Amino acid sequence: MGPVVVLAPDKFKGTLTAAEAAARIGAGIRRARPDARIRVVPVADGGEGTVDAAVAAGFTRIPARVSGPTGRPVDAAFAMRGATAVVELAEASGPARLPAGPEPLTADTTGVGELIARALALGCTRIVLGLGGAAATDGGSGLARALGVRLLDAAGADLPRGGAALRDLDRIDGASALAARLAGVEVVIASDVDNPLLGPKGAAVVYGPQKGATPGDVAVLDAALARWAEVVAPDLADVPGAGAAGGAGFGALALLGATVRPGIGLLLDLLGFAELLDGARLVVTGEGSLDAQTLHGKAPAGVAAAARARGVPVAVVCGRVELSRDRLDAAGIVAAYALTDLGPDSLTRAGALAEIAGERLARDLLTASEDAS
Repeated sequence: MGPVVVLAPDKFKGTLTAAEAAARIGAGIRRARPDARIRVVPVADGGEGTVDAAVAAGFTRIPARVSGPTGRPVDAAFAMRGATAVVELAEASGPARLPAGPEPLTADTTGVGELIARALALGCTRIVLGLGGAAATDGGSGLARALGVRLLDAAGADLPRGGAALRDLDRIDGASALAARLAGVEVVIASDVDNPLLGPKGAAVVYGPQKGATPGDVAVLDAALARWAEVVAPDLADVPGAGAAGGAGFGALALLGATVRPGIGLLLDLLGFAELLDGARLVVTGEGSLDAQTLHGKAPAGVAAAARARGVPVAVVCGRVELSRDRLDAAGIVAAYALTDLGPDSLTRAGALAEIAGERLARDLLTASEDAS
C-alpha cells in the first residue's frame, strides 16, 4: 500500500479556499504517487473559513438569514454536529457583509448573536465561537442584543446600533435572563488574539483602523468601549482576548460566560486531526503567506506542532515564503514550496501551481526517500 498523506491547508486568502487548496495539492501528489492514500482535513484558526472547515470534516451546514453589520439581511450559516455548533463571526458580521464599505462607528455584531440564537433553538449545548474578521468595534454589544439583552440610555431608551452609541450607555437589562438561558451551555471562543479590550493595545486602537476608523473614530470607540466595560464587567476588560474581533471577545466573556482557547488547537480537536495522523507518512499544510505571523498561532503552525508531537514530518505549500530555513526547522517544517517560485501569475494560477507543488513535494519527500532507502 502507498504512503498515507494528510492534507490540512488553511485558505489561500483571495485565491483558494482551504478545500480547493487541498484538492489541488492532492491532485499533484497523485500524479507523482498514484498509490498515495490521501486524508483531507481543511483547517482554519477561528477566522474566515472556520465553518467551511467544520463542514468539510462532517458537520452539517445550517443556513440562516440574519442581520449584517449595518442591519441589512444577509445569508449566513453555521456548522452543527450533534449538540455542537461552530459559529464564525465573519460569516454574519465580517467586512464582506458591508454593502458600501466600512462603517466603523455604527457596524455591529447582531448577526453573529442571531446565529448563536438559532443554534440554541436547535438544542446545541456547546457553541464554538470563531472570532476573527469583524467589521464592527462594538464590544459584542450587538451579539448581546440579539440574545435578549437591552442596552439602555439614562432615559430608558434603547441605544442605536454600533460601538459609538455605547458612550451613552446607562445600564443593561436582561443579562440574568440570558445567563439562565445559557445554563448548561458551554461557549468556547476560538481565537489567538490576546489583546485587552481597552487602551493602546485594545480593540479600537489596534484593530479600529483596519475597519476604517479615523484617529478621531478610534478615540470615540475606545471611550465607548470603556463605558461598555464599566457597566457590564470592568474586571474582564484586561483579560487577554477581550479585544478580539472588535471587542466581541469581551462581550462573549462577560455575557455568555465564555472561555478562550487557541483557535487552531480547538479546531484541530473538533476536526479529529489526531486520529487522521495514525499511520501518516507526511502532513501537508499551507496558507497564502508563510511569514512571522504564521508562527504566532496561525493554522499551519498549529498543524505543524500537532504533527511534530506525533513524529510526522510536515511540508508547507504557500503563496510565498518569508521565513528562513532555521525558522522553518524550529517550527518542524521539513520543506516549504512557494507558488511564487513555481511559475508566474501565482494569484491567477494558484490552483495549477498548487498541483505542481503537490507533485514536486511527493517526488521530493515520498518517492525520493523510498529510493534512498
